[in-house]
Amino acid sequence: MNTEKEIILTPEGLDKLEKELEKLKTVKRREVARRIKEAIEFGDITENSEYEAAKNDQAFIEGRIITLEKMLRNARVIEHKENNAGVVHIGAKVKLQDLECGEELVYTLVGSAEADPMNNKISNESPVGKAIIGKKMGDVVEVDVPIGKIKYKILSVI
Repeated sequence: MNTEKEIILTPEGLDKLEKELEKLKTVKRREVARRIKEAIEFGDITENSEYEAAKNDQAFIEGRIITLEKMLRNARVIEHKENNAGVVHIGAKVKLQDLECGEELVYTLVGSAEADPMNNKISNESPVGKAIIGKKMGDVVEVDVPIGKIKYKILSVI
């Protein structure tokens, strides 16, 4: 039985993770190996900060490679359907209106591995994501946040 968590990705998210993995395995591994080799050539590695920094970078890169491989192994790609009867789904772009202040927000709903709130990509596992998934244009949802509850109206689903 596979006990690892399924990773939900859009096709774009899958592509991004595959490219990151490829770059780490080819470019970044070579760069850090070269840095380690150069640091060893300086002589005594016991007090060599360049060597320590390169070894730390190597550990980070190898850890990230393992993480990405695991994510890709457990990935389920969700295809975005342009006309999904106006229902909020992963891959959809959703326009919301904060009913208290009238502010309009546009988010793309993605799996947690792709979430990037600074670029308006929110996870289906986030409070807003959980509240809007499966809802339709015109629905009003309530989201629990640390300062209370926020009500949003779904203005559009693309």
